[in-house]
Amino acid sequence: MTARDGTARGPEGWLGRYLDHLTVERGLSRNTVDAYRRDLQILARQLGPRRALEGVRHEDLLELLRRMRIEGRASRSLARWLVAVRGFLSYLEAEGVLEENPAAHLEPPRAWRSLPAALTYEEVEALLAAPDRATAPGERDAALLEVLYSTGVRVGELVGLRLGQVHLDGGYMRVLGKGSKERVVPLGSEAVAALKSYLARVRPAMVGRRRSDVVFLNRRGGQLTRQGFWKILRAYGRRAGIRKTLSPHKLRHSFATHLLEHGADLRSVQLLLGHADISTTQIYTHVNRERLKRLYGSFHPRA
Repeated sequence: MTARDGTARGPEGWLGRYLDHLTVERGLSRNTVDAYRRDLQILARQLGPRRALEGVRHEDLLELLRRMRIEGRASRSLARWLVAVRGFLSYLEAEGVLEENPAAHLEPPRAWRSLPAALTYEEVEALLAAPDRATAPGERDAALLEVLYSTGVRVGELVGLRLGQVHLDGGYMRVLGKGSKERVVPLGSEAVAALKSYLARVRPAMVGRRRSDVVFLNRRGGQLTRQGFWKILRAYGRRAGIRKTLSPHKLRHSFATHLLEHGADLRSVQLLLGHADISTTQIYTHVNRERLKRLYGSFHPRA
């Protein structure tokens, strides 16, 4: 197909016209237009000087996306590239160069969600050491923190934990997660010891004559709330000198990150976290990549 004026135009010619259109008619900034130029020049180079833009196919774009992905280009970068290409080809469609936009129904690669920074091992140690275990609240709080870091459970799962779900002799808990799905999570030795001490020495006095099977109680003997635990966690974070904003979810991220850094596989971490779909756990893929880089650097003779 040719342009409306009957002349065929190469990729670079139409690219220049489109960039002028972005600057003059749409009023985009120079930096934004430069970003479009860089992304669209990849398409122009792919087509080559002898290939007319009207010959661009959906399959060509898929192949180019695949190649850039293999070369290591990030998902967010690929998604941005596709936005630039889709806009350019839409412009060509409006100009009559293309009968239809081959990128109109092309889906961008899924971008991984960014993760909050995990706590370092030293920060975790300082946090777990912060409660004063000589006091009743400190004994309870030590158990709370040890269990959370040991299991990576959600805050709702932690404060909703019942006595019948805890099996200290076996060193595990049965957790009721999202969708009322039950999973078994192991308890580390430090968490088991902290829980045993809290259940034997502190909880009986907290519950008094009330009838409750909730594991973690507030000072009045009622169930500890999510908000109550947030306050407890942040107070100990300040006491431990941790400058990062603390949340139960950050400890859950730290649990998963530290497991992967020590060799756990994604499937095992998925089961421990209670993710229904492995794609949710794949936000931690970067941890595996960094670990592989370190292993390569340490053991490959040519590293």
